[in-house]
Amino acid sequence: MNSVDEITLGNRLQSMLELQDSINSKIRPDWRDANNPWFRAIWTECAELVDHIGWKWWKHQSPDLSQVHLELVDIFHFGLSELLQQHGVAQSAAKQLLGAYLEYGRGKVSCVEDSGERIALVEAFASSVLTTKQFNLAAFCELASAVHLEEETLYEMYVGKNVLNSFRQDHGYKSGAYIKTWDGREDNVWLVEFAAGLDKHPGTFAVELYQRLLKKYEEVTRAC
Repeated sequence: MNSVDEITLGNRLQSMLELQDSINSKIRPDWRDANNPWFRAIWTECAELVDHIGWKWWKHQSPDLSQVHLELVDIFHFGLSELLQQHGVAQSAAKQLLGAYLEYGRGKVSCVEDSGERIALVEAFASSVLTTKQFNLAAFCELASAVHLEEETLYEMYVGKNVLNSFRQDHGYKSGAYIKTWDGREDNVWLVEFAAGLDKHPGTFAVELYQRLLKKYEEVTRAC
């Protein structure tokens, strides 16, 4: 993964943990007491991940790394939730995350180009999760490095998806009142455009991205 200073990396990790705590609390305020099976969500995402790498021998398939990365970001949401449940607060969980990144991530595992080898790594990760019923942080870092998902990209993709999920929750997603298409484009398309023009500083990125979404959404809903 990209080499950044430890302070920046630690701030990014803590920011992601705080965002995960926030979205979990919006969905269920007492989420830490719910004992959600995070491991089950993780290994089922692994099956989708393998589909995007391509495993079917009876037809031609080309790996879709952008979708592989998205699946890993989804897995990371559940992994962060488990770490928060274990450690209580984002600051404590961030210390464990930082240690794992320094030891297993940041380019310390070579990128893997062979689809069979990539699938083997995913299956080893999923097997570990199923066996221990826990998120394997070290194996996740190794897998991310192996499929070219650099730390900075993981951070930007995670924040984007988290902010969009939070925005949807705040604007009636559960009740069905939320408008997903704005001026002929889905909200996730606007998200990518807005994120591209923002500074990615951990202290401001999520807030500014949310405000960009809000401004556009208010324009759309006023016009309806």
